Amino acid sequence: MNFILLAGLLSLSPVLLFGQSFFIGKFRSMKQSGTGVLIRAENANVLIRYYSPAVIRIRIDKEISAADFSYAVIAKPEAGDFKVSETVEKIVLRTDSLQMEIRKDPIRIQIKNMKGRILSEDYAPFGTGWQGSEITCYRKLFPDEKFIGLGEKTGNLDRRGGKYEMWNSDIPAYASNADPLYVSIPFFMGIHDSLTYGIFLDNSSRTKFDFAASTDNLFSRFSVAEGELNYYFFGSSSVAGILKDYTWLTGRTPLPPYWSLGFQQCRWSYFPDTEVLDIARQFRAKKIPCDMIYLDIDYMDAYKIFTWNPKGFADPKTLIAELNSMGFHVATIVDPGIKVEPGYFAYDEGLKNDYFVKYPDGVRYIGSVWPGRCHFPDFTRDAVRQWWGASFKHLVDPGVEGFWNDMNEPSAWGQNIPEIVQFDFDGHGASMKQAHNVYGFNMSRATFEGTKNLLKGKRPFVLTRAGYAGIQRYSAVWTGDNVASDEHMLLSARMVNSLGLSGLSFTGPDMGGFIETPSKELFIRWLSMGVYTPFFRNHAAKGTNRKEPWSLGEGVEESSVKLISQRYRLLPYIYSAFYSSSQTGLPVARSLAINYTNDDKIWWWKYQEEYLFGDNLLIAPVSCTQDFARVYLPDGGWYRLSSGEFFEGKQEVNVEAPTDDLPVFAKASGIIPMQSVIQNTSEKPSDTLDLHIYAGTITSFYVYYEDDGQTYNYENGVFFKRVIRYDPSMKTIAIGKAEGSYGSRYSKIRLILHAFRDIKTLNINGSRVSVVTSKPGTISAVLPFNTSETVIHFE
Repeated sequence: MNFILLAGLLSLSPVLLFGQSFFIGKFRSMKQSGTGVLIRAENANVLIRYYSPAVIRIRIDKEISAADFSYAVIAKPEAGDFKVSETVEKIVLRTDSLQMEIRKDPIRIQIKNMKGRILSEDYAPFGTGWQGSEITCYRKLFPDEKFIGLGEKTGNLDRRGGKYEMWNSDIPAYASNADPLYVSIPFFMGIHDSLTYGIFLDNSSRTKFDFAASTDNLFSRFSVAEGELNYYFFGSSSVAGILKDYTWLTGRTPLPPYWSLGFQQCRWSYFPDTEVLDIARQFRAKKIPCDMIYLDIDYMDAYKIFTWNPKGFADPKTLIAELNSMGFHVATIVDPGIKVEPGYFAYDEGLKNDYFVKYPDGVRYIGSVWPGRCHFPDFTRDAVRQWWGASFKHLVDPGVEGFWNDMNEPSAWGQNIPEIVQFDFDGHGASMKQAHNVYGFNMSRATFEGTKNLLKGKRPFVLTRAGYAGIQRYSAVWTGDNVASDEHMLLSARMVNSLGLSGLSFTGPDMGGFIETPSKELFIRWLSMGVYTPFFRNHAAKGTNRKEPWSLGEGVEESSVKLISQRYRLLPYIYSAFYSSSQTGLPVARSLAINYTNDDKIWWWKYQEEYLFGDNLLIAPVSCTQDFARVYLPDGGWYRLSSGEFFEGKQEVNVEAPTDDLPVFAKASGIIPMQSVIQNTSEKPSDTLDLHIYAGTITSFYVYYEDDGQTYNYENGVFFKRVIRYDPSMKTIAIGKAEGSYGSRYSKIRLILHAFRDIKTLNINGSRVSVVTSKPGTISAVLPFNTSETVIHFE
């Protein structure tokens, strides 16, 4: 090419260059309507809408559609202070928290906090542009910028240097750098110069994120394959604040059934029903706590959904009643494919009512999965969701309470469902290009809504492999078909933490690895990590060795009893953490990036798996081959949970790491409620709640929460909540007056004070009480757990 011509082209505003590529171009006009502004430019329009002081929505397309639909977003724009001003060069939009400047020639967007510091801005040379139907937003990259989130992704805590795609995919035995996987959550946070911001790209088509993977650190970018560039900008001053706003927008994890937080046992497959009963009896005989048993695909008649195998599970109601009598709840797997078989009720009903997805010519799509040739329900249609949910009567009537949604990416053999397949999309119409990533979301939604109705006031447990942003409203998520290896165990910690950074609290891997057989050491180590993971399931694939806790050889059963019992001791703490998550959006498993964002060492690769479990426990995952571990402890003080040994924070420490004693630390000033060991959650614990408090120098608050764990009565005030305050400067512990009308499980508290070395007296509401010294510096006292405020003074 003539170099003079090329130089001339590059000097032009970058519009309509190189074939189909073009950019927004220059400002043409602006129209304000309430708390929104529509900007018309040369080649596209930009619609900006105020949602809250720290949340602004930005829509960019050639023409902004009047249709405005999202499966993810449930919040409505709030009323608020939204000011618009204009000069010759720019438009300025202000909220109480943010300032957005829109340069006119060409259109470029910059967002600052109210101190005038830039949170994020377009990359000046490009801004937003098109290549064919794909729209890409190019963002300025700050020298120290880090990126976190994007949900279920492999790789490092800091996403910088990586590129990622959102397209739900069934990838068994996925590699440690595989992408994409089963769940698509196009939400990330950026961190630079001690500032934070978030971006949620709400477009369910294939989206991509490139955090300077191959741009020589010039810019980052995100793009949509189809439809408009529709993103929400979050400008809160902390990661926790952004998560609170993001989950305000997309919803929070509701309180799960209490029993779903216990130990869960699964295998592909327990067959027939006598084997299921034998497994349950062995758990009880061996005193290994457990609350749930799963039935994998072989419980069905020829893998047909909503059926029971007439030979292996001829009387499911009697089977489940016997399991219930032993304190077990039952979950069954459900897949979306409906076998093409005249006479099979689900096929006949779906065909009669036109519930299955089709090609554009009206021919019903057929894909092959476990039952053989199958049609697939259109879960983006309300009538189909209602039908699907009501069909669970075939499982609920015999007593099933847990519903495990699998193969819902959607997956079919060959994994290449044509993109021209059509969906209703709740009246908006769409192809597989837009519906693919929300298929599992809507299947899980239909499952949750239907089973909630059928269970008549009881909470269902719903689990899914696939999902989209907002899935936390309906379902727990597990991280798919993993492998029994140290690499996958450590990867699972990062994946669970990343899901937590994306609004999901009830998450976890198949403990011990689904594919292949773990060594004894790996099983015990992974079990010890599972104790401190929200979703706690042991699962194994067909063809692998048995993986029940008593099946892996000498010593494993004893370690399993010890570790799983610790999970059950911690249930009051774990349930309170889920309550907190339901109110604030903070996950139960919290990457250290939430609380210690600006501590450089939490980002180091060797410490990036560490996380907080609830408010006050720090978990340091360690491979099963290590007897010692190097751990980083962030700011504050930390006590080894198993020994009580104290460590100052902001330092790296070497600690022992026996296979069944994962490095777990209690935070100084931390408050941790525990109960007696029970074999399942239907068994009543002792009447005494152990309230562990670890000496520290800062005042701490803890919200303790109970309800019946089964129903939705808590929504009408039937709960028990108390705020506990530890103030070391005033030498007091205050247990606030009980809120709610529910009566606690416990009538007494055993106050256990760790490292309170100089205490001579303990007064409760002005009365001196006797104390017991269990070891130097640790004292305990028993007091009534009534509903009135209790103030404990220590001298």
